[in-house]
Amino acid sequence: MWTLLAGQTFAFAITLAITVLVIACPHALGLAIPTVTTIATSLSVKNGVFIKNLTKIETVRKADYVVFDKTGTLTKGVFAVIGVEALTGAKDEVVRLAAALEQNSSHVIGQSIVAYAQKNSIALAPIGDFENLAGKGIRAKIDGVEYLVGNRALMDDAGIFLDEMVPAFERFSREGATTIFVADTRKALGLIVLADEVKPESKDTICQLHRLGLKVAMLTGDNKSVAEGVARQLEIDTYFAEVLPQDKYSHIKQLEDQGNIVIMVGDGVNDAPALTQADAGIAIGAGTDVAVEAGDIVLTRSNPGDVVRLIVLARAVYSKMIQNLWWAFGYNVVAIPAAAGLFAAWGFFLRPEIGVLLMASSTAVVVINAISLRGLKFD
Repeated sequence: MWTLLAGQTFAFAITLAITVLVIACPHALGLAIPTVTTIATSLSVKNGVFIKNLTKIETVRKADYVVFDKTGTLTKGVFAVIGVEALTGAKDEVVRLAAALEQNSSHVIGQSIVAYAQKNSIALAPIGDFENLAGKGIRAKIDGVEYLVGNRALMDDAGIFLDEMVPAFERFSREGATTIFVADTRKALGLIVLADEVKPESKDTICQLHRLGLKVAMLTGDNKSVAEGVARQLEIDTYFAEVLPQDKYSHIKQLEDQGNIVIMVGDGVNDAPALTQADAGIAIGAGTDVAVEAGDIVLTRSNPGDVVRLIVLARAVYSKMIQNLWWAFGYNVVAIPAAAGLFAAWGFFLRPEIGVLLMASSTAVVVINAISLRGLKFD
């Protein structure tokens, strides 16, 4: 064009063409996203977060709600027996029956009761006709007699009257303790009270999430009194109590149907459907293999505070990506017309060697901007 229309020499036209080709080399554009994601992956691992699916960074950035499973996530998941009440007979008999039924249980509450019995040298009887009632408790026979161990919902289903035990149950529930009832098929025999200590970092995690503009919800199979106590202690916005394992995902879907982008954080087998249902599922690394497999992201240090770090990182990563894309596109929008001679009327031309320097500098800017992500402050 320069030769045919403007009367310039062929060498001049070729020089401008070479400059355009050099400037148009898409190094900066090609590096804009990969450099940021590479730095982000390294940075996340150093801060206790393994991102299995990098596309979820965008979801995490836009999240409205973070939903935590209670046991093992916000709490230590290590229950200790702090009290035993017996309506008839000795307290040791209540523990003996409960521990016998729970001896094959994989649930942390059941394991804690068995550990308490062993610590107090209480022998465990063999059981038969074992039946695990998900989210409620256990039914089994000892010496041909059927017994029940579980929560209040199980007692209600079995038609066991708890009137004499209600005052004790409500007192312990207000204190945030978990109460397990022991009964035969006719009447309640006693109750066992366990406490699960809240993780020290949980309260600060909730406060930081609120400062980031997110709402927090909690899922638990515990009764409403226990759930309310923990929610009040941690200043949680919403809680769902007495949730059966198979129903956890429905509460996530309920929040999503209200137009929220939801992050679910959990550690157990029962949390897997909810982790899958959520827009982004975060599994606690010390949890079950099923939960880790279901999650899009894994917290390697089992610290709920790492959820805050993840959200801060996701927002910073998005910001760096946008900055790099703007620079890469902006560089091409200005430099290519300049290389083609758009500003020739003012006597301004770009020589090939200058184009090489500009192309290299644009690439350097993109990389340096991505590397600056390493200086991100999470606190």
